[in-house]
Amino acid sequence: MEARVFDQSEGPSAIKQVLSSPLYRGATMAMFLSGLATSAAAPQIVLFLVKELRISLPVAGLFYLTSLVAPIAGYVVGSYSDRTGNRLGLFRICAILGFLGWAGIAISTAAWMPFVMSAFFLAFSVAAASQVFAALHDDLGRGGGRANESVVAIVRMALTAGWVLGPVAGTWLAAEAGYRTMLWATALCFLLQIVPLGTLNVSVPPRQSTPALPAGSGQVASWRSMLPLLVFTGFFILVYGGESIKYGFLPLYMEETLRLDAGTRGAVIGIQPFVELLIMPFSVVLGRRIGFLWLMSLAAALGVAANICFAVWSTAAGMFAGQILMGGVWGVFAALGIIVAQRLLPQAVATASAIFMSSAALSTALGGATGGLGVALVGLPNVFFFPAAFSAVAVIGLAAMARSSELK
Repeated sequence: MEARVFDQSEGPSAIKQVLSSPLYRGATMAMFLSGLATSAAAPQIVLFLVKELRISLPVAGLFYLTSLVAPIAGYVVGSYSDRTGNRLGLFRICAILGFLGWAGIAISTAAWMPFVMSAFFLAFSVAAASQVFAALHDDLGRGGGRANESVVAIVRMALTAGWVLGPVAGTWLAAEAGYRTMLWATALCFLLQIVPLGTLNVSVPPRQSTPALPAGSGQVASWRSMLPLLVFTGFFILVYGGESIKYGFLPLYMEETLRLDAGTRGAVIGIQPFVELLIMPFSVVLGRRIGFLWLMSLAAALGVAANICFAVWSTAAGMFAGQILMGGVWGVFAALGIIVAQRLLPQAVATASAIFMSSAALSTALGGATGGLGVALVGLPNVFFFPAAFSAVAVIGLAAMARSSELK
């Protein structure tokens, strides 16, 4: 059954496809700007709330809870996209909403304003990237070349590259020009996402009639048909939840307990995305050989090992080892996650993309709650055993899906 899902005939190389197609080139540039914008502002937003709006630190921390609206907004946008086929039109609307949300935060003068902007504007802006990947799926579906998954991986790599550069750029801009200028730059990047794709549009290929979504019915996928996608997304949330715990407490652990200097701490944090980018191009190739879900199960096992390193290996070497292993985790999940999500719900790819990509908000909430309670209960570094346990559950669950599903 695996061959029917993933084995495709040879076609042009992924790089040639990206370079020759205005859609793929534009998607690559747009996703880079998306990652750059989001990652530039994310580490600075709490500092902005505390220093500019004089909000207390505990209240400022609640800002991240507004992201829980994102999965709902993503489902609404994705469902409408699957009914209408208006992928890139919705992408432009979501990008504009992202611009309005970050611009609104930049001009905020009252404590409530950033919370409202995040819940009502930024929640919908998260769906912008999912619409781009849905458009890619629609267009690639016409070809059937073997390089299709690699095209998606290249575009996903651009998003990751933005996340690598964004924190550095955001920190520098906030220090040199102020937090409000940094937020305006973030807003501008969201708006500029529209430019590379211009006025392109992608028509949705005719749907095949299925029990979940009859052709021409205008209905969204049923909850029953979405169950495999929701289970897979749940395992992704478990793995990704460890990132919130890590970024919340690993820097503190390295500084106050291990007494590592700032340069070493920065190198530890920075090595993960570097390894991730190195691994992503090979994930699709390896996934074709052993099965995408099997490879993701193995990657989740690396997450178990990484968090155990953080918990028991109390040296700089242990921190580097953990982060290198985490680079392996996300080199696989970042490249394959969106591909698997779309193939678990092929009759509603925009809904699948939106549900999967907006699930990071739930991961953040899970990690934040677990990290806070875990530190209070067991302290540092034992708190990292919790994300190790989460990843272990994902290892078993993904392996079970690989054994039982026609999508391996």
